[in-house]
Amino acid sequence: MKQSALFSKTRKEAPKDEQSRNAELLIRAGFIHKDMAGVYSYLPLGLRVLTKIQQIIREELNAIGAVEVHLASLQEKTIWEKTGRWDDEVVDNWFKTKLKNNTELGLATTHEEPLTHLLKDHIRSFRDLPLLIYQFQTKFRNEQRAKSGILRGREFLMKDLYSFSKNEEEHAVLYDLMRRAYHNIFEKLGIGDRTYVTFASGGSFAKYSHEFQTLCDSGEDTIYISDEKGIAVNKEVLVDEVLKDLEIDPTTLREARAVETGNIFSLGTRFSEPLELVYKNEKDERVPVIMGSYGIGITRLMGTIAEVLSDEKGLVWPENIAPFQYHIIILKEPTGAVEEIGQLLYEKLKKENEVIYDDRDVQAGVKFADADLIGIPFRIVLGSRSLVDKTVEIIERKTGNSRVVKFEEIL
Repeated sequence: MKQSALFSKTRKEAPKDEQSRNAELLIRAGFIHKDMAGVYSYLPLGLRVLTKIQQIIREELNAIGAVEVHLASLQEKTIWEKTGRWDDEVVDNWFKTKLKNNTELGLATTHEEPLTHLLKDHIRSFRDLPLLIYQFQTKFRNEQRAKSGILRGREFLMKDLYSFSKNEEEHAVLYDLMRRAYHNIFEKLGIGDRTYVTFASGGSFAKYSHEFQTLCDSGEDTIYISDEKGIAVNKEVLVDEVLKDLEIDPTTLREARAVETGNIFSLGTRFSEPLELVYKNEKDERVPVIMGSYGIGITRLMGTIAEVLSDEKGLVWPENIAPFQYHIIILKEPTGAVEEIGQLLYEKLKKENEVIYDDRDVQAGVKFADADLIGIPFRIVLGSRSLVDKTVEIIERKTGNSRVVKFEEIL
């Protein structure tokens, strides 16, 4: 990618009505565009980051035998009425609309109901279970307030996975598989050291659900961390009974603000019974399927990483989700020879690497400031010295460390 080909431009200031650091940085760096409160478009750089986050998650889920689908966003009223979740008194963040024949529809907030209904055509006997089914899909939620940038949007990208098991024992095995997969995902995304498995309410189906809470000063949740055990408890369930159950001394807990970047939740037969998703066991008895739900907000993850891994100069992307690995910057000199070398280096590097080449006709200070803001992991700088001693300078964005490398070594 040549930087001159990017239609998105960096900017010194974010929109005045933008209060969140994640959106300020991402808008200024040209990763996203704010369409309205809670609704953002993803520009070329932002889309590359989202796609890489998705791929890391996809690889971890495929590794444990999960299969990917893509479900419809438009939802039939009748399916959701069977579980009681069409009612606005129960789910208060629906976006609802009507067909021209006045048939009422909704834009999916989640997909437990439609996937459960779909699987009635595919689950017959105990031999069809267990299943792990996931998707990456745009969700719509009519949030009353949307002021946290892409941490809480009205339209957002989500990975939602659902497990289908014969019994509670089988469900527990899948649940544990998912918990370990989530650990791997957050480690690979570069935020594993600040993301805690957090015990939260399990509703009517389990004693606890498990949230994955990432420490972030602008987070909406308050958690209490046990450094000794490496876990946390959500403020909502911080009572003596829970602490005793988890064998945590309350005097050792420390309070922190965090963003819920993932969750895993046992559902029991909450959806399978009203939607009649059953299988026949070895005794030819009809038994309701045991379910679980597992979510990760992809766009929320991107926003969280932008906030917690940035510095005063701009974004600092981990190598495996950065839009590019290398940022080539040319410091122009009168003969144009450096530009020729830079172009040659770019052509060679891009064959096996992800490279963005700043070929713009702007001052060096602008190029460096933009490079800091965009946050590519490694910067390769060529200037007049490159002509003399045949070297380039490589600067690591995260640490600021630099080293001088010979042309023949860099490739």
